Amino acid sequence: MFNFEIKNLGLISGLFLSKGISSFNLATKFIHQLPYGRNANKYDLTTIFIDQCGTCSTKHAILKELANENKVFDLRLLIGIYRMNGSNTPPAKPVLSHFNLDYIPEAHCYLKYQESVLDFTKISEKPLEFLPDLLEEQEISPDQITDYKVDHHRQYLFKWLCEHPDVHYNTEQIWSIREKCILSLSD
Repeated sequence: MFNFEIKNLGLISGLFLSKGISSFNLATKFIHQLPYGRNANKYDLTTIFIDQCGTCSTKHAILKELANENKVFDLRLLIGIYRMNGSNTPPAKPVLSHFNLDYIPEAHCYLKYQESVLDFTKISEKPLEFLPDLLEEQEISPDQITDYKVDHHRQYLFKWLCEHPDVHYNTEQIWSIREKCILSLSD
């Protein structure tokens, strides 16, 4: 397993060390145990320590930033678009069914070391359930989990709707349905 010793080389490293977390493996265990939930300020990764929760974006971005501060650059932060459906995301199934949708393209952040996918989003789920439904992925930086991720996701949804005229919703409606699915993940 990928691991390194955390050195006090920046704000994020210092916050982990102040909690007695001295290695990347311990940091991933800490992050993985945090409940899934939206952060008050996703532009500030340290909010994870205040809110005691995180999303796929904030949880993986803080781990990537921790690696960056410790000059470990072979860990990559990725955004993938996958078919969110009732099989790979069971809490979303009732929402999707209500709107007569088999799936919605969803953006998901995760880490990769070499070719191994590392997903610390939710401890209660099988973390790699989305991989068979992965449509695309791209490497991003931690500061791209906010506006860039949303813009990329919305552009993908617009393109998807153009390619699927049988889906009788516009981009805003699909985004609203997606938000209902995301809310179901926090329950």
